Amino acid sequence: MERQTSACRMRAVRLSALLLAGLFASSVLLPHSALALSELKQIPGETSQDKQAEDVPEEDEPGDEGPMQIPMPDPLVNKPAHDAKDASADDKAPAAPVEVLSDVSKIPEPVARMRELIVEAAASGDIERLRPLLGKGPTQTQVGETDADPVETLKGLSGDPQGIEIMAILLDVLSTGFVLSEKGTPDEAYVWPYFTEKSLASLTPPEKVDLFRLVTAGDFAEMEEGGNYNFYRVGITPDGQWKFFVAGD
Repeated sequence: MERQTSACRMRAVRLSALLLAGLFASSVLLPHSALALSELKQIPGETSQDKQAEDVPEEDEPGDEGPMQIPMPDPLVNKPAHDAKDASADDKAPAAPVEVLSDVSKIPEPVARMRELIVEAAASGDIERLRPLLGKGPTQTQVGETDADPVETLKGLSGDPQGIEIMAILLDVLSTGFVLSEKGTPDEAYVWPYFTEKSLASLTPPEKVDLFRLVTAGDFAEMEEGGNYNFYRVGITPDGQWKFFVAGD
């Protein structure tokens, strides 16, 4: 009976010891439990060491002035701004004014004399009177193919077999104002009419009246598409050679 009582006492002592040990362990582990709860707020997969590493600012390496900047590529065409400005200025530069002449007495005497001879021959109604003025060989007046007879060529350009129409056109052309073309070059010549050197868009109303003495409104509309006069013209060199009588621009 005494042994049983003693055994019960021993079990009670052991149980009390276990309870005390459990309470002691709980008090020791409590801070770790609280720390574990705080760790629940971290991003999944992130450790406390990673968190600490983020909180600590990195020290700049010597010579490091910030994040590397990637340079922008150069343009394919690197044209200076002043070049573009100059090109724009050139496009808007006004054309040189054309000096329209009308006083035949102020041009070289050989030119005035040849013009007078052409007018007299054309006004006669006899196209053969133009032959001696048209020249021969290298000095032959350009009216078409160089190897063809110039008088026959003029007849072919006329609306009648005698060449009356082409002589009338010749008179009308020589009655207009004129210009000095290609001045200072081997091709320098006095050219009738002055429309050959002017843009149709720049013609004043009186100048358009002059033009309509030579062409019809339909002809003028066609010329406007090209922007230039393309009817007949006469050219006489400064030394008095009848250089050409042609149509076109």
